[in-house]
Amino acid sequence: MKEGDKAPDFMLNDHDGKPVSLADFRGKQAVVLFFYPKDESPICTIEACGFRDMTASFAEAGAVVLGISSDSVSSHKTFIDQYKLSYRLLADTEGVVRRAFEVPRSLGMIPGRVTFVIDREGVIRFIYNSQLRAQQHVERALEAARILTPKI
Repeated sequence: MKEGDKAPDFMLNDHDGKPVSLADFRGKQAVVLFFYPKDESPICTIEACGFRDMTASFAEAGAVVLGISSDSVSSHKTFIDQYKLSYRLLADTEGVVRRAFEVPRSLGMIPGRVTFVIDREGVIRFIYNSQLRAQQHVERALEAARILTPKI
C-alpha cells in the first residue's frame, strides 16, 4: 500500500466483541489506523498510551483512532482496562487485515508497526513505518490528521 491508494475495507471485532468496519467512518471522519505487534509488550504499550494521551487532539482534528494486532478480543479488553485506553482495539487474529494493508514483518518474524491515516473518502493519505519509534507514530499521525481537517 502507498499514499493515495484506496484503503481496503475490513470488518473486525473490537475489544468488546462488536464489529467495526472501515466503511463505518466513510464520509464522517478520518481514521488513524495503527498496526502494532502485541498487547502488553513495552514498545506497544508506549505507543498505545501515546495515542490514549492524544485522543482529544485526534478528535479535534476530526479523526478516530483504531489499533489493530493479532491479539484476541479478551487480550485487547485486558490491555484497554489496564491502561485506560480511550479508543477501540481490533482483533485481527488471522492477520487478514494486516496482509490487506501489506504491513511488513520486522526481521522476517515480528509483526510490523505501521500507522495509516485515512481520509474521509477512504484514501490513505499518510503512512509511517517504524518498529522502534512508538511515539513518532502518534506525533506524525496527528500532524497528518490535522492537515486533513477541513478549514472553516
